[in-house]
Amino acid sequence: MLGSDKILFAEEVEEAAQNVKENVSIDWQKVIDTIVDWCTTTGIRVLISLIIIVVAFKLINFLSKRIYKRLTKRKADATLSKVLVQTARVALKVLVVLALIGYVGIETASITALVASLGVGISLAVQGTLSNFAGGVIIVVMRPFKLGDFITSNGQSGTVEDIKLFYTTIVTTDNKVIYIPNGTLANNVIVNASVKDDRRLDIKMSVHYNSDLDLAKKVLLDVCRECDLVYNSPAPFAEIGEYGDSAVEIFVRVWVSRPDYWTVNWYLLKEFKKALDENNIEIPYNQLDVTILNDKQGA
Repeated sequence: MLGSDKILFAEEVEEAAQNVKENVSIDWQKVIDTIVDWCTTTGIRVLISLIIIVVAFKLINFLSKRIYKRLTKRKADATLSKVLVQTARVALKVLVVLALIGYVGIETASITALVASLGVGISLAVQGTLSNFAGGVIIVVMRPFKLGDFITSNGQSGTVEDIKLFYTTIVTTDNKVIYIPNGTLANNVIVNASVKDDRRLDIKMSVHYNSDLDLAKKVLLDVCRECDLVYNSPAPFAEIGEYGDSAVEIFVRVWVSRPDYWTVNWYLLKEFKKALDENNIEIPYNQLDVTILNDKQGA
């Protein structure tokens, strides 16, 4: 009896294995038909979409460059032209991708819902980035500065090289590139040194208390008048500004053309010193006098 039970169990196991083998057998013909059907329908659409994306992106880049060059030739505002062209280029590329997604057969409604739901979460996580975007829009609309202007903000100074939607690029006088977030720029004080054609140059000179102050003022004014880059109107100004701990401070103010600002600054600093020395007017400086007393007790 025991032997017959074993034989019956073995037959049942073999039958079950045979059933499993039949059930899991792969219908290769069906697989090949499915692949061929996908390649002849969806596959072709995907290939066509990729080709369209490559061609469309190159065409968009080409047209945007041509439009920007034409705007530049017509002397359109450089800042506004660059920002608008960049924005239009990105928007057109996004529209191309969305249109091809629908062409391939992907449900755009589900993608839109997914993007909307992700947008809520992303907006909470990137509030700083969104503020930079809003700052870029404000800068483009309000125009506190434009390309080529020399600005100072947040302790950084430089010439505006590029204005993008999220940050502004400035180049310092020693050729360093600084990227300033637009949100920071839009919410802080901006000093634009390029708006006006004329600038006032202020220099403070120190003279000794024993000096002839009238002569000192005359000497400084004569140096200013001899400089061809200094305006005669408004006339150069020199007056006593304050009494320091060890010197009388004379404030000198002259008006110059904006491009000549630093040239005049270096020139006057050099010539002021030479002229004061020639007239025996001392420029005081910190010094320490040490007196040594000899102890003669017991001598």
